[in-house]
Parts: sequence; C-alpha cells; structure tokens
Amino acid sequence: MNDQRSAAEPAAAAVAVPEAVTALEGAAGRSWADRRAAFAPIALVVAGGLSVQFGSAVAALLMPKAGALGVVTLRLAAAALILLVICRPKLRGHSRADWGTVLAFGVAMGGMNTLFYLALDRIPLGIAVTLEVLGPLALSVFASRRLINVLWAGLALVGVVLLGGGGFDRLDPLGAAFALAAGAMWAAYIVFSARTGRRFPQADGLALAMVVAAVLSLPLGIIESGAKLTVPSTVALGAAVAVLSSVLPYTLELMALRRLPAPTFAVMMSLEPAIAAGAGFLILDQALSTTDALAIALVIGASIGAVRSRSGAAPRREA
Repeated sequence: MNDQRSAAEPAAAAVAVPEAVTALEGAAGRSWADRRAAFAPIALVVAGGLSVQFGSAVAALLMPKAGALGVVTLRLAAAALILLVICRPKLRGHSRADWGTVLAFGVAMGGMNTLFYLALDRIPLGIAVTLEVLGPLALSVFASRRLINVLWAGLALVGVVLLGGGGFDRLDPLGAAFALAAGAMWAAYIVFSARTGRRFPQADGLALAMVVAAVLSLPLGIIESGAKLTVPSTVALGAAVAVLSSVLPYTLELMALRRLPAPTFAVMMSLEPAIAAGAGFLILDQALSTTDALAIALVIGASIGAVRSRSGAAPRREA
C-alpha cells in the first residue's frame, strides 16, 4: 500500500498544481535524452566494429588481385593520405620522446595489419580475429594480476584448442601463427596508442603513426604486387578498405571513447570475433562449424570476463 501511495502522489500533485505537469514532462524528456545519450557511444562502437570487419572481408576479396601485402600497402597508404588531409598534424614542437612514441605506434600498427592480412590469406576471417583477440586478452590478464583472470585465460585456451581441433593442421599452421603474432602487435598497438594520445593533440599522433606504418609496408607491397598496385579498380578498392577498416572505425571509436568508460569499450571490442564471423559468412561465404562457433564464444566470454574483472578491481576516484 505504501508503494502505491508513493506512486500516486506525483500524479495527484500534477492535478492540483498545473506547473507540476510541465515538471513531470521535462523529467520524462530528460530521462529519454539521457538514455539516448548513453546508447549513442555504444552504437558508435558497434558501427566501428562492423566497419572494420566488413572492410576486412572486402580486403579478402581484393587479395587475389593485389596479394596480402599489396592490400596492406594500399590500405595504409590511402588511410595515411586521408588522415593527413583531415588532421594536418604539426611537425614542429615535439620532443624526441614524442617522436619515439609515434614511431613505435606506427611500427605496431604496420605489424598488426601486415600479420593479420597474411593470416586472412590462409584462414577464415572469424577464426583469424578470434586468434588475434588473444593479444589484448593477454594484456588485460597481465595488467590485472588477479587470480580470477587465470580462469579467463584458461577458458580462452580451451577455445583456441577447439579451433585447432587438436592440432592447427586443420587451420593452416602458418596462418594461425600469423594471427597470433598479429594479436601480440595488437597489444603493443593498444599500449602505444594510449601513449600517443597523451602526447599529441586530437588525432595528430594517429595520422603521423599511419604514415610510419604506410612507409614500412610500401617496399613489401611493391615487391609482392608491383604494377598491380597502380590498376585503377584495385586502387579504388584499396581506398574503400582504408575508409572501412581504418579511417571510419578509428574516428567512430575516438568519438565513443570521449563518452564511454574504457572497460565498457573493451568489453564491446571483445565482440569483434562474432562480428568478423558474420562478415565472413555474408561476404566470403565462410561458414563456421559448431565447434568453431563454440570456440569463438569461449574466447569472447573469456575476453569479457577478463575486462570486467579488471574494471571491478580498479579503485574508484572520488568525485
């Protein structure tokens, strides 16, 4: 009865005092606006993930024309040009440590992309991303140093064993090795991305690091693909991959991180293998077996659990 009376009091006040109606409507409007504002950054992360993985699927279609290393070169070069035009980063006023950080960031970015596309040339997209995400998972586990994260690491290991089917011969051992190495570079990318963001304003550091990655990949792409990189249709597809896999998702993620807690962002990034599996199925006709789907689910669950354990252990700052 007390709950019913409490719930009825605002309505009674609205009848007795006309101004209360406006106040209640304003509160409802603010509540809807708050919910929409809370959902917006999540939508940005999801859109970014869809863009990255569908861009990777387009890249897989482009590989027969330009080769894995050629696709990497086209993607990074086009992304570097676009970001330079948009950001117009300043080259003066940076310390030697600043340039060292952005150089390491570029090396990590170039290595991550090169190794991932070499893996994608040999194993399905969803499995490649699942193996790659083990890098950030390991980083989260080591950074947390909590016993519970040993459980999450073990769960992820079970998923990897299932993917290998008792031996990675089923997947192409070299492709699996490339994906795992890409995961290690992804972990380095996360570390140096954060450091670059603290040293450079806005996306200036990202633009400069992208140039470093493009320069490093250029000789490899030329050696493998040569004149194929100048075919107009190939260049156009490479630019599309750059927009889908680099420019658009990085921009969306940057916008989301300004309004979304980092642990929540990390949890959502853990869903990348599922998005990749969907993109591989829809665009590349790469159907997964029941065992593969279970393995991907285990790795996703381990990633989410590790991130939530880490965020739960973090001390809260005083307001």
